[in-house]
Amino acid sequence: MFGMRDDAAPAAHEAAVLGAGSWGTALAIHLGCIGRDAGLWGRDRELIADMHARRANPTYLPDLKFPEALAVSADLAAAVCGVRYVVVAVPSHGLRAVMKSVAPHLPPGAILVSATKGLEASSLERMSQVMCDETGGRHAVVVLSGPSFAAEVGRGLPTALVAASSDADAVAAVQDEFKGHAFRLYGSDDVAGVEIGAALKNVIAIAGGIVQSMGLGHNAMSALITRGLAEISRLAFAMGGRRETLAGLSGLGDLVLTCTGELSRNRRVGIELGRGQSLDEILAGTKMVAEGVRTTAVALQLAAKHGIELPIAAQMQDVFDGKKKPREAAAELMGRPQKSEH
Repeated sequence: MFGMRDDAAPAAHEAAVLGAGSWGTALAIHLGCIGRDAGLWGRDRELIADMHARRANPTYLPDLKFPEALAVSADLAAAVCGVRYVVVAVPSHGLRAVMKSVAPHLPPGAILVSATKGLEASSLERMSQVMCDETGGRHAVVVLSGPSFAAEVGRGLPTALVAASSDADAVAAVQDEFKGHAFRLYGSDDVAGVEIGAALKNVIAIAGGIVQSMGLGHNAMSALITRGLAEISRLAFAMGGRRETLAGLSGLGDLVLTCTGELSRNRRVGIELGRGQSLDEILAGTKMVAEGVRTTAVALQLAAKHGIELPIAAQMQDVFDGKKKPREAAAELMGRPQKSEH
């Protein structure tokens, strides 16, 4: 099935993780470490072969060794054969293509777990909606989100996430299957709220990196996080989410981590923007995907559709497009007309 195990006849896997980037690799390592028979799929055959030889991901998490129960594969159909859980951790812009390819091979009753954060540019859809589109709604989709750096999850450090779905049984199944001594999951039925929080926190985190690199201070960072949360909540509520969801792990928790944590790739983009680099230069110099860059334009389209304002996102887009310098964007945010807080 996975073809890159030392045994001659690999057994069926309980879970397959699609996407061999840092997040997919970390989740696969976690599943293997808690005793699940798990597989990890990636499209880059050369990388997969190297991962099999090294028992580690040399590109994204080179210091973390794979548990014995984890197998790797570049064969998508074989990767999902007979599995109960399919965890999808690919970049948002590649999600639809991967789902289109894997859909015919999904076992009946398999639960899809979305570990992809972002919004699709062409359709303005959330990631779980894209997954439902491509599978015809035949599979339960559970969204996994919350404050989590891949390297820390892979190392087994304490992490708490949210598992969200309209299917309560699927949520309970994922909570039970994915839990570990240092990995806790809270259930939710607010899929829209969880996904909008997951997507837009990356936009605010880029602004957080700018605040950091320009030395604007702790007061400014605190204000950015607070008003960023208000901005995220505004869009989530307009799209059917609940404001209280954004006060939890998938909203405030993830926002604080991504805006302040040293391992945040979106924050790193903001830091380099604040230092004077262009967006093209920054993106050319990293293998990691900073989802906040793609999400910003989509979020602004959704805001226009729902008749709401996203002032931080709007300023970030102007910076990305080279229309403003980061310091100009910060000044314009501070110069907006004063009003009541809510």
